[in-house]
Amino acid sequence: MKTFEELSQLLFPTRCYGCNAIGLSICSSCRREWHPHYYLTHVQGFKVHSAILYSPTASKIILAAKENGLKGADRLIVDAIVHVLDRADFDLYNVRLVPIPSSKSNSRRRGRNFITNLCEEISARTNIPVTPALELAHKVKDQSGLSAKARAVNMKGAFSVTAGVYPRGDLILIDDVVTTGATVAEAARALNSHGFHLLGSVTACVAQPLR
Repeated sequence: MKTFEELSQLLFPTRCYGCNAIGLSICSSCRREWHPHYYLTHVQGFKVHSAILYSPTASKIILAAKENGLKGADRLIVDAIVHVLDRADFDLYNVRLVPIPSSKSNSRRRGRNFITNLCEEISARTNIPVTPALELAHKVKDQSGLSAKARAVNMKGAFSVTAGVYPRGDLILIDDVVTTGATVAEAARALNSHGFHLLGSVTACVAQPLR
């Protein structure tokens, strides 16, 4: 008699997050594009540490986590960020992780605040506390179709420090991907304007133009 797991695989076979091929959750070909390294970039003088060069495969893995809520894809992103935290030259004493927040509409649609959930998993792996120190101050457009200049305009003044939150120690911003740097630059501005000390930002992916 077949087990429940075997029957489940027959009805709903595992597919690669990157190319949708039946077999593993990430096939050997896509694994070559999602193999954590270490990349240091600068956005307006602010250090951004990343693990993966953004690619069509990386985009599909992020969408599988962010939009489809696939836990295996979450783990790939968490693994990449933890890899960077290990590789970067951070002094992790008295450090807090600060998630870059999603809009309320996106959080409702997804049934969760994506980056905050990832930060909780990263915290469980690293013992670095999470402080939700940022919130959206106004609505922003979807960034995907905007130019670098339009993204900067769209994000201007978008974040404010969460009322009643006073993070102690050094802060590290966490996000899934940095493309033009507009979002991370605005998040850094909001925290710096209140005198908080930022060590930098860590993302799973970094877009090729920033490299």
